Amino acid sequence: MKKLLALLLAFGLVMGMSAASASAADKVIIKMAGMKPEGEPETIGMHNFGKYLAELSGGKYEVQVFPNSQLGKEDAYIASTRKGIIQMCATGTQTSALHPAMAMLETPMLFDDYAHARRAMEGKTFELINKGFTEKSGLRTLNAFPLGFRHFYTKKVLKDVKDLDGLRMRVPNIPLYINFAKECGISGQPMPFAEVHGALDQGVIDGGDSPLADIVTQKMHELCPIITMSGHILVIHSLYINEKFYQSLPEQDKKWVNEAAMRAADDLWKMVADMEEKAKAKIIAEKGSVNMPSPEFHKFMQEAGKRSWKLFYDTVPNAKEILESAEAYRAVK
Repeated sequence: MKKLLALLLAFGLVMGMSAASASAADKVIIKMAGMKPEGEPETIGMHNFGKYLAELSGGKYEVQVFPNSQLGKEDAYIASTRKGIIQMCATGTQTSALHPAMAMLETPMLFDDYAHARRAMEGKTFELINKGFTEKSGLRTLNAFPLGFRHFYTKKVLKDVKDLDGLRMRVPNIPLYINFAKECGISGQPMPFAEVHGALDQGVIDGGDSPLADIVTQKMHELCPIITMSGHILVIHSLYINEKFYQSLPEQDKKWVNEAAMRAADDLWKMVADMEEKAKAKIIAEKGSVNMPSPEFHKFMQEAGKRSWKLFYDTVPNAKEILESAEAYRAVK
């Protein structure tokens, strides 16, 4: 009897170990790369996607998040995702190198506010921007979420548009941003974000522009304490997945991926305005100032933004349709 009991216990142990082994073997690991540090909207969205996908799939999928350029700079990890070395990534208009229309996710002075942008990004505007992208890139865009509107940070107060004339401002090395700075009369200085602190210390530049979350996280307000709420470009990022990997998934699993991406984006649309208010409070508490531009300043920025749209007309075949679509989502006032 004792021998029989021992055999049954041993059999149960073996079966339990086998089941656990099989369960571990069934788990699918998804590696996702991003550029932002922990605590910023992009990285929050990446983690939330992983959480939702694990919940929806009953633990079948585990998303391993690599933020803060741990897997290389944007162009490197985008290439890795296209090749299938990793399965997913988060990025913004860097994908315009593969499909020019993707630059229009951050069209200057296009959106009145977050509500306007969300309607467009969850509607036809987003579809039109992505038209043909997957076929060209081998990537599928799963969602669109805001990192915040870009605002100027400077060492001096920007009272009117004349204060922009010749101002040496850091801009991302992207044609869209360089062109818009030129239209504003700004002397745009293209450089990687990592070099901004040094350039400010050495007096090479007078300031730059970023979402408030970036300004606070990167401590830009300590060097440039004057924040002008110009809101000239809404930074929009997306989660991308390798198309071959996506198509290899069972239909139910694709639905889980899509649902997890939508939930993650929904979180960020809801929280970004609150994050901005907290960033403003921190800037003010640390002896900075947050200033609203005059109506004349805002009108000037709008006109400069529209002049910069010529770049899209020259490079994006359906640019007019995209811009008209975004306009259609504007609230009636």
